[in-house]
Amino acid sequence: MLMFIALAVTLVFLAFGTHVAVALGLVTAGLVLLFDGVPTTVIAQTAFKSVNSYPLMAIPMFVLAGNLMMKGQIANLMIELVGSVVRAVKGGLALTVLITSVFFAAVSGSSVASAAAIGASTVEGLKREKYPARFSAAIVAVGGTLGLMIPPSLAFILIGSIVGLPVDKLFIAGLLPGLMEAIMLMIATVFFAKRNNYGAKAIRPDWRGFGRRLPGATAALAMPVLVLGSIYTGFLTPTEVSAFAAAYAALLCLFVYRSITVGGMWGVAKDSLLQTTMIFAVVMGGSLVGFMLARMGVSAQLVSYITAMEMSAWQFLLVVNVVLLILGMFLDGIALIVLTAPLLFPIAIALGIDPIHFAVIMVANVEIATLTPPIGLNLFVMSGIAKIPVHEVARGVLPFYAVRVIGLMLITYVPAISLFLLR
Repeated sequence: MLMFIALAVTLVFLAFGTHVAVALGLVTAGLVLLFDGVPTTVIAQTAFKSVNSYPLMAIPMFVLAGNLMMKGQIANLMIELVGSVVRAVKGGLALTVLITSVFFAAVSGSSVASAAAIGASTVEGLKREKYPARFSAAIVAVGGTLGLMIPPSLAFILIGSIVGLPVDKLFIAGLLPGLMEAIMLMIATVFFAKRNNYGAKAIRPDWRGFGRRLPGATAALAMPVLVLGSIYTGFLTPTEVSAFAAAYAALLCLFVYRSITVGGMWGVAKDSLLQTTMIFAVVMGGSLVGFMLARMGVSAQLVSYITAMEMSAWQFLLVVNVVLLILGMFLDGIALIVLTAPLLFPIAIALGIDPIHFAVIMVANVEIATLTPPIGLNLFVMSGIAKIPVHEVARGVLPFYAVRVIGLMLITYVPAISLFLLR
């Protein structure tokens, strides 16, 4: 009963616009005061312990690397390079956006950062080639979600730190699902472009232009190779790789492409610090909730309840997907992971589900959450960039929901997609 009251109070806080971290902290502090035998010092201790984590230290560096690549206009370079060849396909510019999204996913780890970087560079070009504004915004919003699945992923770093899974294995597990999702979105994009006659006519591949642009783009193209290669070979840990990625991005923007001044670096660093603070605040609030759930025995009760129901693994996964899709309508991805991971992972493990596979399923749901109104962050980002209402962006995204749900089902019920590289 107490938990339902706490949930109701949390929803009231959120309805009045309270930041999710503040709402979680206040509600949990109230539970601590009401629950006998829990000293108030637990609040500070648990909050500090939650962010005093070596894997979490990768987050600020990957955020900084993503922001540097975004502010440094690297997206323009990639779009010109890829577009010189891909324009040979009907809907070539939209396809170029998705291919560029894969590149940014492999360096930023963030859905919003990928969408913002690519959207600022492509939306006007898509409009000029007669793509509807909402379709243009939708392509970028959907492509940006790949930043959550393709490593390095902030979502996997969060899950790994919360439930104690090795982040490098989570990164490896996310690679094939992310590439599968990218290919499915590319096929859907070409299909929609041809069916609705979107975009300019296909033109011959400009291989000469591709060869001319390739040397200038080599330094940028090397970044995901170096980042992912260092992780997969075990040469660097994910946290060490994050520092390397930030330093490499800074060198690219300052000295190779000279797209950011030394003074501009301060603004990028400040924005990255604010974003990291927001993430860590949500982690602290969620850790307090997780502590109280464990102290009140909620997690153990849920495991016993599911076991008593004799629910099979596939039924549990179906229920989890439905619940996460609904919660994704009201929570951003970070809050969704922080609140649900401590509850769901013990049940999944009790039912014999591989925790690495379950983490990939959770991230696939978070990807869809970033596209789901009324909270979907990518919708708001693209609404601002494309200068159209949020509901118009959502209408543009709607045809891609079926693609994302099919991808979610494949990831859920074909574990080999997530676990093949690990095995």
